[in-house]
Amino acid sequence: MTSREKFDIIIIGGGPSGLMAAAAAGKGGAGTLLLDKGSKLGRKLGISGGGRCNVTNNKEPLELIRYIPGNGKFLHSALSEFGSREIIAFFESLGIRLKEEDRGRMFPVSDKAKTVVDALVGTVRDSGVTIRINEKVSELMHEDGHIRGVRLTDGRELLARAVIVATGGMSVPHTGSTGDAYPWADAAGHTVTELYPTEVPLTSAEPFIRSRRLQGLSLRAIVLSVWNTKGKVLTEQEGDMIFTHFGLSGPAALRCSQFVVKERKKNGGADVRLTVDLFPDRSADGLYSELLTLAENEPRKAFKNVLTELMQDRMIEFSLELAGLNPLVTYDNLSRATLQEYTRLLKELPVRVNGTLSIEEAFVTGGGVHLKEINPRTMESKLIQGLYFCGEVLDLHGYTGGYNITAAFTTGRHAGESAALQVKEEQASAD
Repeated sequence: MTSREKFDIIIIGGGPSGLMAAAAAGKGGAGTLLLDKGSKLGRKLGISGGGRCNVTNNKEPLELIRYIPGNGKFLHSALSEFGSREIIAFFESLGIRLKEEDRGRMFPVSDKAKTVVDALVGTVRDSGVTIRINEKVSELMHEDGHIRGVRLTDGRELLARAVIVATGGMSVPHTGSTGDAYPWADAAGHTVTELYPTEVPLTSAEPFIRSRRLQGLSLRAIVLSVWNTKGKVLTEQEGDMIFTHFGLSGPAALRCSQFVVKERKKNGGADVRLTVDLFPDRSADGLYSELLTLAENEPRKAFKNVLTELMQDRMIEFSLELAGLNPLVTYDNLSRATLQEYTRLLKELPVRVNGTLSIEEAFVTGGGVHLKEINPRTMESKLIQGLYFCGEVLDLHGYTGGYNITAAFTTGRHAGESAALQVKEEQASAD
């Protein structure tokens, strides 16, 4: 005979959104069970922010949405009630002191993700939530448009008035995000939009990449632009980047990745043109004047040595070669037209990319459960009553820098609170 336990709420997944949902559901007084297929909760949270855990970004809701290009507008109502300010207050109420770093990123003062994970798991336990690890769900049970519970891989059935799916996407699979929930959502009648890697390094077959000529060279505060086949700029991302043995990485490259993926889909899989503005703080005219003045001031000096004030040696050599300029040319033999062409190159250094690393190697999964089928205020399915989705399993993604974890926390919080309220209302009507 099949074993059947009963709970008010079952939450599948012990990542950022699942833990936040569990804390909210437990606090709401619902009998809650948190299931995770792994042996440890908060694995992805534990490696976030380089192991320091970037818990949120200290921006106002409307500004946060700008940095969540993958359907961030869906979060308008959620962030207005539980945005970065509330997330900061939540963790500080748990005794976690936070500090603000560049671009609004918020980290624990301890600089240890474990501090955040332990506090979050602790408040889940204190909320009376039952936690079970090494428990793998095989399917959702629903009937006549209502959720009934979950079935585990060993055949056991766990019944619940509400089920919250917080299993993550397909990125960083060693943390447990292996796309388990997409078939469940599909079986429940939900649309799962095409999955693709975002916030992922870019690949390139450029000769200078394949030869590893610039491997390890870091560029600070550049602007990386993605162009379509019609010569239109799709995005401009300011920040740091690094040349690797396979292409481009670093924050600016990661932020461009989703635009590269979408453009390749449109252009039939052809290479995508990117350009690097090495001096975004200077206009083309201003940079030209600066280069001219430097050369004029030392007319007998080889041009490559004049440039050492502005660039690293490897970039000087590479850019001069790309421009067809003799690195030993001096001011007397440097024409104005040649210098203008070189200036344009420094403002639009070309790199053709042919894709990205795999979705498993990405920081974030693009695509997921279609948001038109989810209530943005509650995270409840519009198709199955009592079924909720939160976190990366949704078709929702942002840039790195605390935006994705903010989306996970706010959707998890709303799912947990809403499910607990649903349970209370059903119990009240049954009495």
